[in-house]
Amino acid sequence: MCASRRKKLPEVSRVLAEVATGSRKADLIILDGTLVNVYTGKLQPHTDVAIAAGRIAYIGSAAHLAGPDTVLVHAKSRYIVPGLLDGHMHVESTMLSVTEFAKAALAKGTTGVFMDPHEIANVFGSEGVRWMHEEGQQLPLKVYTTFPSCVPSTDDLEDAGACLHVSDIEEGMTWEGVAGLGEVMNFPGVVHGDPKMAGEIAATINAGKTVTGHFPSDSDSELQAYIASGVSSCHETVTREQGLRKLELGMYLMVREGSAWHDVKEVIKVVTEDGADSAQVLLITDDVYPQTLIEKGHMNHVVRRAIEEGVDPVKAIQMGSINTARYFRVDGDVGGIAPGKCADVLLIGDLGRMEPSTVIADGEIVWEDGELRAGFPVYEYPAHARDSVRLARPLVPGDFAVPSTLGAASGGTEVRVIRAIENSARTGRGTARLEVAGGYIQPSVEQDVLTLACIDRHHGSGQISLAFAQGFGLKRGAVASTVAHDSHNLLVMGASHEEMAFAANELAKLGGGMIAVLDGQVLAAVPMVIAGLMSDQPLPTVARQVQELEQAWKTLGCTLNAPFMTFSLIALPVIPELRITNRGLADVDQFRLVPLELGTE
Repeated sequence: MCASRRKKLPEVSRVLAEVATGSRKADLIILDGTLVNVYTGKLQPHTDVAIAAGRIAYIGSAAHLAGPDTVLVHAKSRYIVPGLLDGHMHVESTMLSVTEFAKAALAKGTTGVFMDPHEIANVFGSEGVRWMHEEGQQLPLKVYTTFPSCVPSTDDLEDAGACLHVSDIEEGMTWEGVAGLGEVMNFPGVVHGDPKMAGEIAATINAGKTVTGHFPSDSDSELQAYIASGVSSCHETVTREQGLRKLELGMYLMVREGSAWHDVKEVIKVVTEDGADSAQVLLITDDVYPQTLIEKGHMNHVVRRAIEEGVDPVKAIQMGSINTARYFRVDGDVGGIAPGKCADVLLIGDLGRMEPSTVIADGEIVWEDGELRAGFPVYEYPAHARDSVRLARPLVPGDFAVPSTLGAASGGTEVRVIRAIENSARTGRGTARLEVAGGYIQPSVEQDVLTLACIDRHHGSGQISLAFAQGFGLKRGAVASTVAHDSHNLLVMGASHEEMAFAANELAKLGGGMIAVLDGQVLAAVPMVIAGLMSDQPLPTVARQVQELEQAWKTLGCTLNAPFMTFSLIALPVIPELRITNRGLADVDQFRLVPLELGTE
């Protein structure tokens, strides 16, 4: 049942009451399961659940509510679990359209997401947000939108394809299905009273909606200023100590387990070891790619990871359902199984494995016996959504030559280097001594130092910034991506300038996405024609392309897990420590651009 046909409680409350009192028959009844009650934290064996008009009508012994047209689902001692909710995620990171992602998510027991489409907002602004929001409203998956807050993520260090202003947020808060403000990444701006940030937060609070956060700093004074400004959650917590402090200060702690960022193991210790109340702990994915959806799952995987780390299964399910619903103030509709709630229900044989055999959304069976049962309408993006890679001209090898102002006389120079960290959204701050030849700084495969470029792909300005990266392990070839959080300019990295130019030009021809090349040949590519961020192909096709891309990275010498996701974040100047943007090298701790060569300040 899509949002346009989904009934609000006042529209169907009379129907539900009639079913509960026995004067009307149920549409569907789940018989004899063990109910996971997220309100009491208890298990209720031998329980039936009666459903009518897409909502829960009655819980208990409900066989008497069956009529000739009632669909009977025999739980056969399976657990009856509320549909899972992802409290913070970016659909664009799945590389799929909202519709294709919804198919994968529902199959794994996710019945609602709170998506932050700030990736497409950085390319197409409010118009792009509306496309994804509208697509989500026609699906059986409940797609709530948190309206992007920081586009670009910072006004001082980068340039995106679009900008959002306070007026855009004010309008967005009026859209039905918008649940709050997307992650407020510009935490220095919030802390120091930036008028734009203050205006966006005020507009959200005045609309009675939730302000979600992004606070990676260890400064306690800044954290408290951030919370006092109206931001009420954070998903950038990577240590137990950070998590406990945020809970102590009244924040909602979002614990992340995505494809590349594995925070559950450490951060969930606030519950398992520190004994903190879990009522304000939410489980989220943030970023997942296609293989994870197929091989591990979606929110069911995150809940499973919490259980594996010692969390009681019912408590883990609470963190992935009712806690999230309460945070976003939609618990009148979703998050639990109780009279009046939307009938989003999973049947699961083993809570430790968290693999649903049946998924019900709005009272309709959408997944059963390994097959999707729901229909999914086609959403057509406008033609200009597919025209987002706008370069001034084709790139040439000379565009990637890094000039030196210091090394001509000595034959070498010391440079700042961005250090990639496996399975982390953060980068490290390194240095390297590199040779200078003909006035240009040379990369060093021996030191694992590669040339890195960030190219404006939105305005055709020809702007290119150059730097060096370490930690990816490429020995040859080049890679490129138009997925470059958050401004999504064109990122290119390689062992030779010729290969870098080839990779950039070939990716532009595809309309964006990700690519790996070697010896003038394309090893693998994932075309993402929608805004240079999302494919228009089905999940199996994209998963195969991503698998080929991952193998291509290995062929070039990289051994990192999900290297293309780590690479895509190397341009994000709101997470420490050192990043590249289209304007240059950004020191996130100092929140300023710094020169590439040491000793030139």
